[in-house]
Formats: sequence, structure tokens, C-alpha cells
Amino acid sequence: METLQDRLTAVRSRIARAAERVHRDPADILLLAVTKIFPAETICAAYHLGLREFGENYVQEFEGKAPALTRLEGARFHLIGHLQSNKSKKAAELFHTIQTVDSAKLARRLNEAGSPLDVMLEVKLSSEEAKSGAAAGELPDLIAAVRSCGNLNLLGLMTMPPWSDDPEAARPVFRALRELAERHGLHGLSMGMSHDLETAIEEGSTCVRVGTALFGKRKKQ
Repeated sequence: METLQDRLTAVRSRIARAAERVHRDPADILLLAVTKIFPAETICAAYHLGLREFGENYVQEFEGKAPALTRLEGARFHLIGHLQSNKSKKAAELFHTIQTVDSAKLARRLNEAGSPLDVMLEVKLSSEEAKSGAAAGELPDLIAAVRSCGNLNLLGLMTMPPWSDDPEAARPVFRALRELAERHGLHGLSMGMSHDLETAIEEGSTCVRVGTALFGKRKKQ
């Protein structure tokens, strides 16, 4: 039976091989362990195997786990799910990075919370109604708004392509995000998940968000 250590080794190997293909340093690619729906014990187990960066989708869910994680020195938590502005204060208290800033209003609310925060701008590059994010054309104003916020440190862009079993299907979306980042002088690119992380790395991802390949399929609640 595969252990978490086995799966972590396999994921790191996939990242290394993908990076090697495009002459990149695997150390430049952050492995973000996505732990939504999994309990605090799972985060602790991953931490003890060397993982330090964790992604959560819901403010309220993570608020329930956070008290059990206070002793994990050096652990950093990223919000990768959609954030409503009325939950921005709590999110700023709980997370080190908010990857889903999609409006100037949300940026201002996070800034007003008073905590230093790393942020990424979520960009919507598909026509799916269920997807969140700012339109590409809104980026100049959004970047300016974030950079005017003294508590926010802009890392780059993130996106979520339409779901497909074919990892190649996401390549045009990943490429478009990279080109947008280059156009606006941004370095960080959060893109790629368990099934398409190789494609994302080949297109320049600096952060792959991996849940299933590390922890298995999530049980429906």
C-alpha cells in the first residue's frame, strides 16, 4: 500500500523530470500541498515529511484546523479558493498568501486588515461561468491597486483552466498566463495540479498545487 512518503517522492520526481525537460531548476518550483477536506493530522504528517507550504480552499474550514497547527514552525498557508470580501479580515489573520485576489475592492479589504500578506492575482482565462478571476484586460488597474496597498506583496498570477483528463488541453491557458505575467513584469505563476503539473512546469509555473497525487481522492462530504 502506497504511503504518503511514496506519493511525495513520486510527485517530486515528476516535478524534477518536467523541469529538466525545459532546463529549469526544480528548486524554483514550489510544491503546494492542497489539503482541503483533509484534517489537521494530514497536514502534520506532510509537515513531518518536509512539506512547508499548504493550500486551502475555504476560510471557515481552515479556521477549524488552524489551532492544531500552531506548532508547525515555518509552515505557510495559502488560500487558493475564491474569497468573498466580507471574509477578508479573517483570511488575512489565517493565511500567509492569498492566491485569489480578483478585484481592487478585495485588495483594499485585505490591506485594511493590517497584516503583511503575499498575494497573487487570479485571472480567468476560460469562458466557464463557475470559474472566478479577473479578466486579462482588468490586470493593469488591478496590479496598480494592489501595488498601492502597503501591506500587500504582489507575487504574480494564478489561474484554473477548464477541467480535462488531457493535460495538454490546459497548455494554451498556461501559456497565456505566462505571457500575461511577462507583459506586466511579474514572475510568479501558480498553475498546474496533480494531473497536469508537467504541462504547467513546461510553460513556466513557479507553484504547482497538488492534492490528489499526494493525499488520494477526497471523500465527498
